[in-house]
Amino acid sequence: MQKGKPAKKYSQAGRVHDLIRLIEARHGVTLEEMAEETGVDRRTVHRDLNVIHEAGYPLVSEWLNGRKIYRFLTRFKDVPPITFTLQELMSLSFFRSQLSFLDGTPFRQDLDAVFRKIGSVLPPRYAAHMERIADVSLPLLQGRRDYSPVAAHLESLRDALIYQYRVRLSYRGAGKGKATAYEVDPYTLVFYKGGLYLVGYAHNRNDLRTFAVERIAGVEVRKERFEIPDGYRPEERLKGAFGIVEEEPLEVEIRFSPEIAHAVQGRVWHPSQTVKNGEDGSLVLSFFAGGKMEIISWVLSYGEHAEVLAPAALRHEMGAIARRMAGRYGEKPEV
Repeated sequence: MQKGKPAKKYSQAGRVHDLIRLIEARHGVTLEEMAEETGVDRRTVHRDLNVIHEAGYPLVSEWLNGRKIYRFLTRFKDVPPITFTLQELMSLSFFRSQLSFLDGTPFRQDLDAVFRKIGSVLPPRYAAHMERIADVSLPLLQGRRDYSPVAAHLESLRDALIYQYRVRLSYRGAGKGKATAYEVDPYTLVFYKGGLYLVGYAHNRNDLRTFAVERIAGVEVRKERFEIPDGYRPEERLKGAFGIVEEEPLEVEIRFSPEIAHAVQGRVWHPSQTVKNGEDGSLVLSFFAGGKMEIISWVLSYGEHAEVLAPAALRHEMGAIARRMAGRYGEKPEV
């Protein structure tokens, strides 16, 4: 029982009614404040919030000044009409065209629904112009994944991410035929190289884990809600990785030949990078990051024009790979 106000002698329906009025009356309210107002513990408040959500109220949570607050997504009667300039609509159309890797997912369906709503209130001339704008850019994504087979799983994950529900994942790791069960608090969706990844706390591993969405074989949304830790910052967690894989960081130094240096120059490959230009037009890129296999794959994409200078162990491994490749290309291909 919470200290402060005495427990009110009323039913859950009465508490839910009071909580709805409390959330509507304030810009945001914490669990502690709701428990104080109703005279029950946090667990009971969580159950009441589940009832409010299941009744169709757009309840969301967010961090504000170090406090976790709950509020309704919007109070429509208080929101003024939103208008867009033609330039703003062009920008929206441009970025919509870049999201083809989301085809087959509920996110793409939601995005298309948003644009249908926009188009329904535009004059026909402007609606047609919006469609033309969407065609002025052409996204080229080699090797993008097909998420249509896991669309239903993504719908469940979307709701779990919004409302902070724990999920039970059935997941097939790389090269594994049998799926493994995980109890996961889903924290974040990460978009990386045209792929979707779920980052969450796996209770049966007692640690954060990253799951490739296309390998998810099943999703069961549980009734338990969870709290994201105060200090969780996904961008901080991954800043030491070259890509999506967290490993012990390496001091990496790579020389790019003059023929390819222009393709490397001027891009941010990692936040820690430094660049040195050689007198012959070559370029040496240095950075401190983990994810050895991702680094190797990236270096190999430049073929003979990229040379690992450091660390020595990575240079040795790259040399061994190059020798095996040379041996393979010296053989007659099998038909």
